[in-house]
Amino acid sequence: MSAGFDWRRPPGLPVFAGAFLVFLYAPLLLLVVYSFNAGQLVTIWEGFSLRWFAKVAQNPDIRGAAANSLIIAAASTCIATVLAIPAALALERSRSFPGHGGAGNLLSMPLVVPEIVTAITTLIFFSSIGLAPGLTNLIIAHSVFCIPFALLPIRARLRDLGQVYEDAGRDLYANPWALFRTVTLPLIAPAIATGAVLAFVTSLDDFLISQMVSGAGSTTLPVYVYGMMRLGITPEVNAISTILLLLSTGLVALALALAYRARRAKA
Repeated sequence: MSAGFDWRRPPGLPVFAGAFLVFLYAPLLLLVVYSFNAGQLVTIWEGFSLRWFAKVAQNPDIRGAAANSLIIAAASTCIATVLAIPAALALERSRSFPGHGGAGNLLSMPLVVPEIVTAITTLIFFSSIGLAPGLTNLIIAHSVFCIPFALLPIRARLRDLGQVYEDAGRDLYANPWALFRTVTLPLIAPAIATGAVLAFVTSLDDFLISQMVSGAGSTTLPVYVYGMMRLGITPEVNAISTILLLLSTGLVALALALAYRARRAKA
């Protein structure tokens, strides 16, 4: 072994990292570029054009699927976030209740269970109770699936804050509701916003659960795009995918900015 060998920067690491990034992001870049292609063929560039974006905007089926996706994502985000706040408070501020560890693991299960398993079991459950496929099913399924994404930032923020500020509020004789409203909620607001953004993106981009649970009239945009691809990939599919990619990237960037703001506020 050479005396000058540095385990922190092994030989070839920059090249390997660069190749990995190219492999990961080059297809996304090509998808975005060819969504502006003027021609009918996906892989042959025939000039710059916005015709496929205009075609997407004029397609009533795509607008309907996009509206369904936004409605489901907004509703499930609200439900998941509202449920995640008390769950995070219970897990971080009431560690003495029976089953504390099991409750935390149970809430995190959607993160570790394969999504196809979640989708199949959700479909079976809805069928067993006689709930017909539709927007209601999708909102319920997405809400449950998105709870961990809304919960984790809030729980992490509560853990970082500790109980110093809340103890100070109790010393000033604040009741539990006033303590939460005036002390805890403002301090965890950036984490709540971060969790809501992550939950919204997760719901908006979900395919497997939506494919299993959706019914006639409740098709989401990812499911609609999959149906279009079965007939052949066109620049119109590229345009829809580009819109989804840019929207998701923007929302994730917003979530990171909110998290950074929370860290700065703590410092």
